[in-house]
Amino acid sequence: MSLSLLLSLLSEVFWENLDSGGWLVTSIGIKLYCQVYCGINMKRDCNASWEANGVSVDRIEGYSQVITKEPSINTIFTSVLTIEKVSAKDFAAEFKCLGIGSFETLHANLILKRRESIIPLVTGGVCVLSLCVFAAVLIKCFAIDLALFFRPFLPKSSYKKDSRVYDAYVVYQTQSMDKVTEDSLSQFITKTLPSVLEGKCGYRLFIHGRDDIPGEDRLELVEDRMQQSRRLMVLLTPGSGPESEEETLTSPRVSLIGGFDCQVGLHHALLQREMSVILIQLGATGPQGYSHLPAGLQHLIQKSAPIRWPEGSRGATASNSRFWKRVRYLMPARPARKHPLSAII
Repeated sequence: MSLSLLLSLLSEVFWENLDSGGWLVTSIGIKLYCQVYCGINMKRDCNASWEANGVSVDRIEGYSQVITKEPSINTIFTSVLTIEKVSAKDFAAEFKCLGIGSFETLHANLILKRRESIIPLVTGGVCVLSLCVFAAVLIKCFAIDLALFFRPFLPKSSYKKDSRVYDAYVVYQTQSMDKVTEDSLSQFITKTLPSVLEGKCGYRLFIHGRDDIPGEDRLELVEDRMQQSRRLMVLLTPGSGPESEEETLTSPRVSLIGGFDCQVGLHHALLQREMSVILIQLGATGPQGYSHLPAGLQHLIQKSAPIRWPEGSRGATASNSRFWKRVRYLMPARPARKHPLSAII
């Protein structure tokens, strides 16, 4: 009757914590199982053993093996090789499980491989996450600059076409202001605002006192110019409210910013949704804040805080300053087409 050998290899990793001078050291060891099936009721001429690089592990320091036989009809010998502390030499060694029988000898080779470290994976994940966070912060901080930079390169078909004449209708307070505020507002409206948006950026603004047509009905003028404008620009000043408590009670809306102009503009912006609103704050808001303004204007302020004019700061009048970049970002992407004067009148 012939015999047959069946070799099976198993492994078990274990950790051992050692206290070395106050430091906790983790020693990684491994157990290798070599099982040899010899047959039925085979008690002699059968064995299982381990070799490392052709040398019995019993002769190598740091290695130990225990050979056992299972108490069963089926004769199975098991050799357990214990490596107390896995080192570099163990990864370079070739282990051989030997199954020895009466008529034949079988073997199986085994080489230890290092477990792939998760450090490169973790490092790569952290780098990707850091790049995403950095890109998000960069986009958030420079979103306006990026939008203004790419505007000239966008195809003309991506812009909404309309036949409106003005890019913005400027609304501001004309009453109840001190001398300093009035001079500051006048300087901004007559010089700073037109010189940057019209002179440097090519936009066309409608400003009362400058673009009014003598003799034309004011109500018709406001309604017509408002319909021909693509944005409503509201200039807020410290005195942008009723002139007195009496006016607040009797006719609160008439003396507010722009009067009828502001009412018509808010109607087009909030109800008809025909135009967007650009809010610019000149000077401080005052002790009452924006509580004295019309409800529609307060609603717009809650949605988007006004852009503060940094009067007196260096470079405030430069078109590439932070203030003017924010204003240009809210203005139409492309200025309104130039029309002949007869078409405007």
